[in-house]
Amino acid sequence: MESPFKADAVKGKVALITGGGSGIGLEMSTQFGKHGASIAIMGRRKQVLDSAVSELRSLGIQAVGFEGDVRKQEDAKRVVESTFQHFGRLDVLVNAAAGNFLVSAEDLSPNGFRTVMDIDAVGTFTMCHEALKYLKKGGPGRGSSGGGTILNISVTLHYTAAWYQVHVSAAKAAVDATMRNLALEWGTDYDIRVNGIAPGPIGDTPGMSKLAPAEINSKARDYMPLYKLGDKWDIAMAALYLTSDAGKFINGTVIVVDGGLWLSRPRHLPKEAVKQLSRTVENRSRNAPVGVPSSKL
Repeated sequence: MESPFKADAVKGKVALITGGGSGIGLEMSTQFGKHGASIAIMGRRKQVLDSAVSELRSLGIQAVGFEGDVRKQEDAKRVVESTFQHFGRLDVLVNAAAGNFLVSAEDLSPNGFRTVMDIDAVGTFTMCHEALKYLKKGGPGRGSSGGGTILNISVTLHYTAAWYQVHVSAAKAAVDATMRNLALEWGTDYDIRVNGIAPGPIGDTPGMSKLAPAEINSKARDYMPLYKLGDKWDIAMAALYLTSDAGKFINGTVIVVDGGLWLSRPRHLPKEAVKQLSRTVENRSRNAPVGVPSSKL
């Protein structure tokens, strides 16, 4: 789809995107680049990084990839510093690296729980912590006119509860809490905006292949408000909005991009059945005798 944003919406900015070599992360990298930004992507798999960088450069985007694990502070520090050394500044940090898999709570080991917490929650804070020096107003590579932007990729699972996702629900709840606290502290002290995006089911992504494989016979689409899967493009457009000047007064907020799915529940009764039931109940109410309560005085 054609972007609604001007081609220079984030021109001159440098964005570092963890998990930027595939799925939603790669689409954000692509759209940021198409709209004028220079891109650094961070990931654990060199082959994936090299392929993504090659794809971005083929589109005329200035891009570089750095191997690293967000769970390791030394990696986070090295990648952030390498991004600054390569481009001379850092304006946007996107925390898109995440871990997930379907598992019931009773079958989830404490180590599995800890791994997802380390990638999603601890990894997000670690990247933010190491990037602060370069994102804050007056930091290296930027003047005193304003700070940079942090964007965390979240979920909606913890808004209520989700089957077989206790590890991710806990981790992303921590990510959202971290986002709000950093938005308060770093927004006040350093003019850094910190926000999040909570994607719904997005087609053609590693997440969908893990969480909704073809082997699962799901009727979720029967009660999804917009009755369709989202596109990676939808998430990238929300990211552009939040990191461009269009979102300059948005701080401490998670934008849900899921077509309203988190609001939905299975439809227990068809609409026609509800109409008939309502008539029956209303008629019964109207025809019921009105009793006059007797006084106990």
